Amino acid sequence: MSKHRPKDTRLLDPALVGPALRQSVVKLDPRALVRNPVICVTAVVAVVATGLAVAAPFTGAAYGDPATVAQIAAWLWFTVLFANFAEALAEGRGKARADSLRATRTDTPAKKLATLAAEGWDEVSGASLKPGDIVLCETGDVIPADGEVVAGIASVDESAITGESAPVIRESGGDRSAVTGGTRVVSDVIKVKVTQKPGESFLDRMIGLVEGAQRQKTPNEVALTILLVGMSLIFVMVVATLEPFAQYAGATIPVAFLLALLVTLIPTTIGGLLSAIGIAGMDRLVKSNVIAKSGRAVEAAGDVDVLLLDKTGTITYGNRMADELIPLAGVGERELAAAAMLASLADETPEGKSIVDLAKRKYHMSPERARVATFVPFTAQTRMSGCDLTDGTVIRKGAVDAILQHVVAQPEPVAAALPGHAVIVSDGTRQSRLAEQCRREVERVAKAGGTPLVVAENGRLLGVVYLKDIVKPGIRERFAQLRAMGIRTVMVTGDNPLTAAAIAAEAGVDDFLAEATPEKKLELIRKEQQDGRLVAMCGDGSNDAPALAQADIGIAMNDGTPAAREAGNLVDLDSDPAKLIEVVMVGKQLLISRGALTTFSIANDVAKYFAIIPALFVAAYPQLQALNVMGLASPESAILSAVIFNALIIVALIPLALKGVAYRPASAASLLRRNLLVYGLGGLIVPFVGIKAIDLALSGLGLV
Repeated sequence: MSKHRPKDTRLLDPALVGPALRQSVVKLDPRALVRNPVICVTAVVAVVATGLAVAAPFTGAAYGDPATVAQIAAWLWFTVLFANFAEALAEGRGKARADSLRATRTDTPAKKLATLAAEGWDEVSGASLKPGDIVLCETGDVIPADGEVVAGIASVDESAITGESAPVIRESGGDRSAVTGGTRVVSDVIKVKVTQKPGESFLDRMIGLVEGAQRQKTPNEVALTILLVGMSLIFVMVVATLEPFAQYAGATIPVAFLLALLVTLIPTTIGGLLSAIGIAGMDRLVKSNVIAKSGRAVEAAGDVDVLLLDKTGTITYGNRMADELIPLAGVGERELAAAAMLASLADETPEGKSIVDLAKRKYHMSPERARVATFVPFTAQTRMSGCDLTDGTVIRKGAVDAILQHVVAQPEPVAAALPGHAVIVSDGTRQSRLAEQCRREVERVAKAGGTPLVVAENGRLLGVVYLKDIVKPGIRERFAQLRAMGIRTVMVTGDNPLTAAAIAAEAGVDDFLAEATPEKKLELIRKEQQDGRLVAMCGDGSNDAPALAQADIGIAMNDGTPAAREAGNLVDLDSDPAKLIEVVMVGKQLLISRGALTTFSIANDVAKYFAIIPALFVAAYPQLQALNVMGLASPESAILSAVIFNALIIVALIPLALKGVAYRPASAASLLRRNLLVYGLGGLIVPFVGIKAIDLALSGLGLV
């Protein structure tokens, strides 16, 4: 793994706690506080309470007991500071990940070409490149800017961005044409057309997104903020009317008590943790190497109804794997297996490695490297690999047409009459064709949705390698989990309907779209959205861009085209389409966490009524003593205990806000029942226990 991969910081990493504590003080700036209305109200009340604490010794009982008022003011400031601390800690986790990405950003020299066809180049600063410039990137070069491969094919090391050590193939004219500035060319040569604007590289945007500096509130957060503001205004009016009511009843309520009542009744718990929950949700995606372009995308993932998944790489392995070796007449299985293994030893593609693995696993063979004089590695241009043995034997394995071309290029065969020979002579011209049996096997594999490769030795066809899509283990269970969450899964593939149906049945998806074109994808998404459903999909090609832009959640692969990366609102740095399932899980967890803490915060108020209301009016209405079910020591102790509990509960819930409430796939009704049972009932019980414990401590210590 690369040292630059965003590290997984602990919930309360000591390296983050110190800066977060400092930021909690910095965030006392009114311009920062005003973004969180509930905590802003608490801060204003804390300022007033501080003034009352200073004035209390000189004003008598109107403001309350000086010691009690001073303690109330102190705990109000504690509440504000730790609400700021929760937000700063969440932001700090994002900044820690951004720092590791920032370490990869350098001003790289670039080999700029005047035109695509130009042979000479000028060395310029990577920072001076503009969209449309063409740069040459050779083996060992660092790609100077984000762009698109317009000529050539090469292996690229993207570990600086993704953390994965295995290089990836980037080529022109396909869906794997996008390259990111800061990655390195491992082999071959490519020409890259710059697409980034000055100062707006993909890495720069990632850093900004991870740091959350420009993070906008999601619609759900906005709605919840409006609810919290509304509740706060209601309680302000309630508290403001208590003093006239108390005077009418002949009672006196110290102003400090009214301020304490206001802060304990407004939803300070969820108000203090709301920002932390949202930032932590995006941070959990970053930990999985998924960059969210907006918090809205993460949140919407929690409400997804329909999930469109590309077959290759999501439901099946991204590369087809060797499943069977089919020898031709006169060729033994072990003879074919030995030749296929030798021809694949220099093939570093997953397909080549799977052939070697099949020969070892099924035929118990080991590589005979001592016999090999020269290895011929697989390249995208030749589409075959092989080896030349010390005895002059030439073995090749590859695509059908590539092998036929190779056979024609071989010297005149020594034994042209051998079964399976593919060279014929017509009018003195050497031509090639598949032997009849080989042709039938190639057609059978193709009709079954597989990919046929052919193995040849000295111009003689030995047999066919059957590569097939292998459904990922456990994928059926994952789709069952999504079904339990109420999400319908649709497999999207370019395969014919027969092959698509077979794979869909094996994988356990709910539906499939075969022979999918960009128009068909777009039509399907729009139809689902018109029916009131939220749709998520993933893609990597330019032909996926319209559908990615149309979908409510569009996750683009980092190795896809620039058009796809721009169209999606999520970018998977690992280019693993199965991440879409993780994104949905994070979105669900984000919504559930927010709902759970909101339920807990509102339920807390019930206990506070029983603690504070009797304390305020028991002198005027002795009958209210019956509501003092907690048996609190005194009005002062009741008020102060409620204020202290209100502050400490934010501290206690910070880890939960950062980690998120554990999510288990279930129906909406089941989740609601669990939410009410655990956090609703818990929100009722915990304050009764906590306030009583604090009351006992205050009385025991003689603080009231």
